[in-house]
Amino acid sequence: ARYDLLQATAEKLGARFVVTAHTADDQVETILYRIFRGTGISGLRGIPRVRRLGPAVSLLRPLLDVRRSEVETYLESLEQPYCHDSSNDEVHYQRNKIRHHLLPELAGQYNSQVSRALLRLGQLSGETWSVIEDTVTRLFEQCQVEAGKNSCQINVSPLKIAHPLLVRELFHYLWREQSWPLQSMGFEQWHQLAALVTVEAGPPTQITLPGPVIARRDGDWIRLSRTQPDD
Repeated sequence: ARYDLLQATAEKLGARFVVTAHTADDQVETILYRIFRGTGISGLRGIPRVRRLGPAVSLLRPLLDVRRSEVETYLESLEQPYCHDSSNDEVHYQRNKIRHHLLPELAGQYNSQVSRALLRLGQLSGETWSVIEDTVTRLFEQCQVEAGKNSCQINVSPLKIAHPLLVRELFHYLWREQSWPLQSMGFEQWHQLAALVTVEAGPPTQITLPGPVIARRDGDWIRLSRTQPDD
């Protein structure tokens, strides 16, 4: 919803770019959160520096290498007031629990450089993903894909002999192409989806994924349809 609003506002103003102040701390929290949720190599990269919001609008994050404390110190040196979102202090949100409780405990009890270690993991995962992504992109191009906003179908014949890792990452790639939410999709969900590719010919097979997204295997096709929460 937040990115939909940013995209709509940018398009209304005729702006090509939206710039946010996500910092290295946000990156650390994201990587750790995704580890708990269950993620693949692409998820371990953390927050991307650039995200396409629409055909003519891109989101940029230029502060991902800067710690939050550095940003606050700089603003204070300028006597520049800034807005603090009070919801970030509410620890019943899992993300805030990680920020206010888990990360300080990990730093105090296990590794004082835990944030640096997680950032390094994100960097290495990004380098690894760049190699995998080339293969996934070529594999995706071999599949016949027919896509709309809330539904798509993909011919999975080229995927039947592909490595399961590549199949999972290909569906992850498809989710991003569709701009569907990834937050509730963990390893188990990607594994279930990839398993549809190897189902033997027979009656249509169907599973329900977060979103909610219905995935239905019918012959050589997997058909995906998403029901919007307000539908």
